[in-house]
Amino acid sequence: MASRFPDPSRAPGDAPLARGEQLDPDTLIDAYAHGIFPWPVDGDVYWWSPDPRAVIPLDGVRVSRSLRRTLRSGWFRTTADTAFDAVVAGCADRPGDGARDSTWITPAMRAAYGSLHAMGMAHCVEVWDRDGGLVGGLYGVAVGGAFMGESMFHRVTDASKVALIDTARRLRAGGFTLFDAQLPTAHLTSLGAVSTSRHDYLDLLADAVSRPAEFPGGPGP
Repeated sequence: MASRFPDPSRAPGDAPLARGEQLDPDTLIDAYAHGIFPWPVDGDVYWWSPDPRAVIPLDGVRVSRSLRRTLRSGWFRTTADTAFDAVVAGCADRPGDGARDSTWITPAMRAAYGSLHAMGMAHCVEVWDRDGGLVGGLYGVAVGGAFMGESMFHRVTDASKVALIDTARRLRAGGFTLFDAQLPTAHLTSLGAVSTSRHDYLDLLADAVSRPAEFPGGPGP
């Protein structure tokens, strides 16, 4: 299907592909299906398809010994798609664990992803502490069997890592084949993310979006 965006394979690796304020669901889904995502800078919305790209292998999330102890401790519990707006707000209000800081999640972006969530196209994982407080989370967009992670946050140590681990588990269970983390960072690499060329990423994406998948909601293990 033809895209309303320029060919991402011809985009500069470290500069935007396009500029435009359209954040309606059709534009967003078209963008993600073709390896493009929005990132506002100084109030303007730019559309990016970076090279290289970060991908998290669904069976290759790296769990340290200390994190395994945390997972066994019972300190955290996870759910999915029960507090989407609160997770996005958490990502907007605090610096996340990725390459982008909190300022890019503008009110318009929050509303846009809320619309995608209402359509069943955006999902989140919530991390709660023993007292029922929301202490971390992750959200992203699903197109077919591809899940594009947008942002994650933590309010206590390891909460965002728990969100990422639980997201990968849900994606495997739901039949997804691609977990896109957008921009390579040292933090994501420490969790098992790998860098891939945009050419290879677009091939992976085209295959993934053609596959049926369903993001599992409900409580985690």
